[in-house]
Amino acid sequence: MTGTRDLWVFAYGSLMWRPGFEAAETHHARLVGWRRSFCIYSRYHRGSKRRPGLVLGLDRGGVCEGLVFRVAAENARETLRYLREREQVGSVYREALVPVTLMSRDHAEVTALAFLVERAHPSYAGQLSLAEQAHFVRGGLGRSGNNIDYLASTLAHLHQLGIRERELERLQTLVGTFAARGPGDRHTRATAAAMVRVFGRVPAVAPRLNASDTHRFAYRQILTAKD
Repeated sequence: MTGTRDLWVFAYGSLMWRPGFEAAETHHARLVGWRRSFCIYSRYHRGSKRRPGLVLGLDRGGVCEGLVFRVAAENARETLRYLREREQVGSVYREALVPVTLMSRDHAEVTALAFLVERAHPSYAGQLSLAEQAHFVRGGLGRSGNNIDYLASTLAHLHQLGIRERELERLQTLVGTFAARGPGDRHTRATAAAMVRVFGRVPAVAPRLNASDTHRFAYRQILTAKD
């Protein structure tokens, strides 16, 4: 596949506003059968081993709207390598090729790479209550920044696309109504940082992740460089 044909990539979280790769086209898109959910414990990007955060995954059931990027064939292999380094830190995602509908091109359908949550992985949080989600988000801080900014950025970019995610909006209210100002607001950034310093001291319990788990689930990377 890679190197001979264009690669389509479906984005539903941070890839929407920070893809990190060159795209020949970008479209508003819809994926049926999977939903956006704060269902993954984050120990790297938005949390740590000591104090996990919570990030989005595509979980079974429902519909998810986001963006889909078309990567030119000559950049496909490099882009796939980059995405794996970024998304598959703990091998919590299962790579899959899924049918995605383009909302901005007469509802044409393309086959896109999507990162689906692996429910058997120890980092899968399942269906946490909004209060539990808020507890993890308030104190999460990782290499990519704090968890509150991640939530605010997701909702801000969904709003730009005209997408309503009422459960995420309710979560934002629980975390702090200040977050509704948007991730670029100076007051929001300062308040989020202060909140993380306070709630980061409060334990957030998640299942233990062993070093072997990353290797145990690595076979889920079904797209290889020689495809």
